[in-house]
Amino acid sequence: MRTYLDHNATTPLRAEARAAMFAAMDVVGNPSSVHAEGRGAKGLVERARAQVAALVGCKVSQVIFTGSATEAAALAVAQKARHGGVFAALPTEHDCLRVWSEQDLPSLHDRAGHLAPDWRAALPDGLVAVSAANSETGIMLPGGQVAGSGKGHSVICDITQVAGKVPVVYEDETPSYAILSAHKLGGPKGVGALINFTAADPEPILRGGGQEMNRRSGTENLVGIAGFGAAAEAAARDVAEGRWDEVARLRDLLETTLATVSKKTIFVGKGVARLPNTSCILTEGWKGETQVMQMDLAGFAISAGSACSSGKVKASNVLRAMGYDEAQAASAIRVSLGPETTEEDVSRFADAWAAKLERHAQRAA
Repeated sequence: MRTYLDHNATTPLRAEARAAMFAAMDVVGNPSSVHAEGRGAKGLVERARAQVAALVGCKVSQVIFTGSATEAAALAVAQKARHGGVFAALPTEHDCLRVWSEQDLPSLHDRAGHLAPDWRAALPDGLVAVSAANSETGIMLPGGQVAGSGKGHSVICDITQVAGKVPVVYEDETPSYAILSAHKLGGPKGVGALINFTAADPEPILRGGGQEMNRRSGTENLVGIAGFGAAAEAAARDVAEGRWDEVARLRDLLETTLATVSKKTIFVGKGVARLPNTSCILTEGWKGETQVMQMDLAGFAISAGSACSSGKVKASNVLRAMGYDEAQAASAIRVSLGPETTEEDVSRFADAWAAKLERHAQRAA
C-alpha cells in the first residue's frame, strides 16, 4: 500500500476541482470571444478569480492567472524598474525567485528557525522576495503573517505553501506582489496566480492577444483555472473549519515518535511558527537521498527538500543558509502531510523509518 506524504511538492486533486474541470471541458467558447459561448467561458474565469481572491483576501481585480507560480514570480520580478531597479531574494527563497536575485543576502533565520528581531533592517532597498512560509522547513514568519512592503523596499511574497493551510493574514502593509499555485492546494498542475497589490498593472512579459486585462497574454487555461477556483474555495473552507489542526497534531505525533527512536535527529524549526503539516527531519550521517529511496521502496512518498529541481537531490541550500554544514544539509528529509493523512499512516511511517535507521546504524558500525 502506497502512502503519500509529499503534499508540499504537490497535492492530490480535490473532488471539487475535478468536478469543476470536467464541467469546464464542455464549455466551448474562448473567454475572449463576445458571443454567448465566449461569455460563458469568461464567466467561469471570473468566478474562479473571485474564488482565489476570497482565499487570499485581495480584490478580485488583483488576481492575474498565470501558467504557474514560477511564471507569476518572473512577472513580478520583471516589475523591478518600478521598485528601485534591483531585485534581491533571501537565500531561503524558492528557486523560482532566488534564481533572479542580484544580491547575496543573509538568512533571516538561525539554525533553530528563530527570526532575527531586526529582520526588516536587513532587507535592502528595491524589490525583495520574502516568503510567508518556507516549503522545505515549513518555518513561517511570526504569526504566520504575509510580509508587507516597507520603507525603501517592496516585497514579493511567496504564499504558495500558506494559502489553503492557514489563514492568509497580512501585516499592516500588504506586499507589492504575492504568488501562489493551484496544485499546492488541491487544484490542477499548470496554473498559478500573481496577486498585484500595486496601483499600476504589471508590464506583461507575455505579449500578444492582451488577455488577463492586458497583463498576461495567451488564451486562458479555462479547465485549469476552473479547477483552481474550485480548489481555492474548498481549501478556504477547510481552513475555516480547522481541518489542519488535526494535521498539526499528526505532525507533532510523528516527530515525538521519531525522537524516541533517534536522539540525534533534529526537527528543523520545531518550537517556532511552522506550517501545520511540515516536518524537516535531519539525521546527520544518513543521506536524505538514501532515506527518500528507502522509504519509497517501503511504500512512502517523501522528499529531500524542494521537489522543483528536475528530480535532482542535493544538499539543501535553505539549510546551508540557516547555518547547517554540507553534510548536515544533505541528511535532511521533508515529510509533508495532508488532510487525508491518518494516524495509522503516521504510525506505519514511523515504524518503517525506525527500521531503516537501525539498518543504517548497523552498516555504519
